[in-house]
Amino acid sequence: MKKITPVYAGENKGNAMKYICSRCGQPEATSTRKANCACGGLWDLEYQPPAFDLSLVDQDTWSLFRYRAFLPVEGERWRDLSLGEGMTPVVPFDEDVLLKMEYCMPTLSFKDRGAAVLISHCKSIGIEAVIQDSSGNAGNSIAAYSGKAGIDCEIFVPEGTSSKKIAMIQSHGALVSVIPGNRDACADACREAVAQTGTYYASHVYNPFFYEGTKTYIYEVYEQLRRMPRHIFIPLGNGTLFIGVIKALEHLLISGVISEMPRIVAVQSEHCAPLAKAVSQHQSQPARIAPAPTLAEGIAIGEPMRGEAILRLIYKYQIEVITAPEERILPARAALAEKGIYCEHTTAATYAAYLLYCERHGKTPDSLLPMCGAGLKSDQ
Repeated sequence: MKKITPVYAGENKGNAMKYICSRCGQPEATSTRKANCACGGLWDLEYQPPAFDLSLVDQDTWSLFRYRAFLPVEGERWRDLSLGEGMTPVVPFDEDVLLKMEYCMPTLSFKDRGAAVLISHCKSIGIEAVIQDSSGNAGNSIAAYSGKAGIDCEIFVPEGTSSKKIAMIQSHGALVSVIPGNRDACADACREAVAQTGTYYASHVYNPFFYEGTKTYIYEVYEQLRRMPRHIFIPLGNGTLFIGVIKALEHLLISGVISEMPRIVAVQSEHCAPLAKAVSQHQSQPARIAPAPTLAEGIAIGEPMRGEAILRLIYKYQIEVITAPEERILPARAALAEKGIYCEHTTAATYAAYLLYCERHGKTPDSLLPMCGAGLKSDQ
C-alpha cells in the first residue's frame, strides 16, 4: 500500500460551511434551493470536520448520528428524523471475507445513511417538498425519511424497477413516477421536472450532504474493528458509497488514525461500465457507452454525473476497477444465500467481482464487502 498525503476537496479554512461549485468555484450558501450552479457544475461541500477521535463518538446514540461531531449536522433536527440507521454489524463470511451488513437498515439498504443526513439538512432549511430519481433503494430511503420529517416526496424510477421497491416507496406516502427507458433517462426526466417546478432536488448524486452520510460506513468499520481491513470492495455506479468511503478514509488519514490507504477495488457491471472503460483507456472522463440490461440495476449508471471527480480519486489512490460478469451474479447470490446472506442482485455482483479478482490475483485475505441491499427487494 502506497502512503499518500490526502487533500480535502473544499477544505474549510475557518469560514462558515458552504457549497463550492465543482466546475467554476462559485460559492453558495447551503440553504440554497438551487440543485446545482448556474454554470452546470455540481456542488461540493466546503466543510472540515475535527480530527477523528473515538472519544468524540457519542456512545449514547445508537445510530449514525453518534458520529455527528464529524458531520455537517445543523441543530437538533436529526433527533426527530433518525430511524436508527447505521451501526450495522461486520460479519466474518469466511477466512478471507468480512461482510458489512448494510441491509440491516430501516429501509433495507445502505442508502439510509445518506438519506438521514440529507433530509435532516432539508428540514433544517425549511424544505417542504422534495423530488428525486432512483433505481429504487435511494428513492425508498428518501421517501422514508421524508415521511418521518413530514416533507412531501416524489420519486422517479426507471421502468423495470423491482415492484417491491416501488411498493415500499409508495408505502411511505411518496408519489412514484415510472419513466420509460433506462436509469439515465429516468434521471433526465426528473431533472426536467426539477427545472419546471422548482421542487428541491434531494438527489443522492447531486447533493453533497448525502455523501456526508455514507462516509459513516467507514467510521463504523473503524470503531467496530479498531483498524481498517487491507482490501475494501465497493460497488460503483453513481459513486454514492464510493465517494463517502474515500472522504472518510481521507479523514482518518489526516487525523493520523490510519497510516495508509487500504487497497480499494471498485466494482461495475460488465453491462454498464463507463468508469472501468475510462480507466482502461486512461481517460479523465467517463467513457461513452450503450448500457445493456443487467441484474445489477443499482450500479447500472451509463452517465455518472460525478464521473470526473470519481476518476480523479481512482487515479490518485491507484484504485482498481473491475467488472462483475453478468453470468456470475446469480451463482454468487446463491453462494451467499447458502451461508445465510440473502442479498439483492446488485450486492451479489460485488461478491461475484471479488471471486473474479481472486482468480486473477490469487488469495485476497482481509477483504471487506458491503451487503448493500436485502434480497427481497430484488425478487419479482
